[in-house]
Amino acid sequence: MSNTAWETLSNQAVGAAGIVYFVALVVYLAEWAALRQPAAERVLVGAGSAEASDGAAAPEASSPGAAAPRAARVAFLGRLGLLLTAIACAAHFVALVGRGMAADPNRVPWGNMYEFTLSGTFVVALLYLVLYKKFALGWMGPLVVGFVVATLMVAVIWLYDAVAPLTESLNSPWLVIHVISAVIATGAFSLGGIVSIVYLVRMRAQRRAAAAGTELGGWLARVPQLDALDRLAYRVHAFAFPVWTFAVLITGPIWAHEAWSRYWNWDPKEVWAFITWVVYAGYLHARATAGWKGRKAAVLALVGVATLWFNFIGINYFSTTSQHSYAAERVVDATTGAAGQVVEATIGSVAEPLF
Repeated sequence: MSNTAWETLSNQAVGAAGIVYFVALVVYLAEWAALRQPAAERVLVGAGSAEASDGAAAPEASSPGAAAPRAARVAFLGRLGLLLTAIACAAHFVALVGRGMAADPNRVPWGNMYEFTLSGTFVVALLYLVLYKKFALGWMGPLVVGFVVATLMVAVIWLYDAVAPLTESLNSPWLVIHVISAVIATGAFSLGGIVSIVYLVRMRAQRRAAAAGTELGGWLARVPQLDALDRLAYRVHAFAFPVWTFAVLITGPIWAHEAWSRYWNWDPKEVWAFITWVVYAGYLHARATAGWKGRKAAVLALVGVATLWFNFIGINYFSTTSQHSYAAERVVDATTGAAGQVVEATIGSVAEPLF
């Protein structure tokens, strides 16, 4: 296959992955909708069954045949959503392979923001699939797939770049070592951030339900208890932090020394990567020593994921001094004042585009 054919395949695979992810999202939302208790069953519960004290057991006691078809439908939709997510993730992987094979010479698909975004969202989806059974993450499907779909739309609409060979300074074995660890950590931190958001949403809804003297209903009724969410967020962050440490404090400085003859340059991207490291180090330290759990830990985790994504997107677009940034420079015709073609220009002597 030619380089153009590989690039076309990659673009088509991204489109196919996006479509299948979206269909999976619709299926997951249908599953959530099917979990809601039908009005007829709620009436039976309100009529008063001596056996039922909560909204889950009463319908089965009042109408034993009513819940079985609904449970089967929920189970089917859950399996279908998971299958579609796996298919989309496979297409996602093909898109990444195609990007790397389209370059001349062939390379890893981490040469610009578009490719890094493809890689990061792939890791989020892959981690969800890998951890699905171990941590019973069926409730998380719409959130993860929704995040992946939205981020892929941003990548395709605003971040897309044609395949290009790596610059000399980027063509290093450290690109693979450094960036793959950064991609894995970014995907894991993003997954942990989703769990932290759900924790805060459930905590607020639970308090309102308790104040009103009602049971927690809707899709939040399927979400695990607060302590389970808190433990899950902690485990994901505890996995991501050493990987991020390896990327930011070990492989990054080594690559910088190879490219710039200095281990640390106070580059904006380096500084924000270190700020992200400090926030997550504070998160884990506070949990281990000060007993920070629940709301405080969730808020701190969201601060961390905010610094993470600002480091990725914000520095690339708002910094004019970072040696890691790729910025769009508008060429203006000096004689007519007409805006010319937008070209991609590398700012400074780039040693690495992302972290």
